[in-house]
Amino acid sequence: MKYLLLFILIFAAYALLENKFILTVRHEKSGDGIRIAHISDLHKRRFGKDNVRLCQAVKRESPDVIFITGDLVSRCEEDFTVAGRTVKQLAETAPVYLIFGNHEQDLSPAKKAEFLRVVGENGARILRNECAETEINGRRLKIFGLEESYEVYKVNGRYRNLKVLEKGDITALLGDCPDGEVLLLAHNPFFGEAYSQWGADYTFSGHVHGGIVRIFGIGLLSPERKILPRASKGVYTYGGKKLLVSAGLGKKRLFNPSEVVIYDI
Repeated sequence: MKYLLLFILIFAAYALLENKFILTVRHEKSGDGIRIAHISDLHKRRFGKDNVRLCQAVKRESPDVIFITGDLVSRCEEDFTVAGRTVKQLAETAPVYLIFGNHEQDLSPAKKAEFLRVVGENGARILRNECAETEINGRRLKIFGLEESYEVYKVNGRYRNLKVLEKGDITALLGDCPDGEVLLLAHNPFFGEAYSQWGADYTFSGHVHGGIVRIFGIGLLSPERKILPRASKGVYTYGGKKLLVSAGLGKKRLFNPSEVVIYDI
């Protein structure tokens, strides 16, 4: 009995440590020339005052560009001051491109407008079904931000009969995929095949929080309450195109530390 109690105490201590303090940096290398820092699903989690610890971890990696793939805030938040200060610190390191996740989509119109104002004034380029072109280290990139139908997350407030995103849906929102090197920011990773069929060379996603609990490298649960969600964390290949999924930073998690992902492409 005493060993069981000791195990429970150690388990609880680790869970508290992981959810309060641990921040990891994961590196993925698929080439050279451009370094991307990928942040996702911060929600209400804080890493020091105004997320200074998070921003310093990104700065140490010297990225050329920073992607925030949604859920920088939670739908219930009223004050976006910390989000703005976080974006401002990140923008001092590298250009920041940001898309909506399902939580930003679910903000009231007034709060959505305030969020857009705060993050925009602090240096984020917000992509809502639009493209930004930039040149980094001699390579011309077309960066698209996808804001899909909210029905891929909930339908009538429930997780049943969710919409499945297909190539045609993406084309309707973004137009045909152009020639050249195309990067897509898309919060939901469940449609990797559609993203590749549309033509994105690299798609950056989050949303699944790494499966919340990870056992032997396998994520167990999605935000939609589905068991063993696909594409929960890591690099996946569809038709020669890459889907790059962050386990994110916020929400409760176990054996699944918060992470910033650094990609060299």
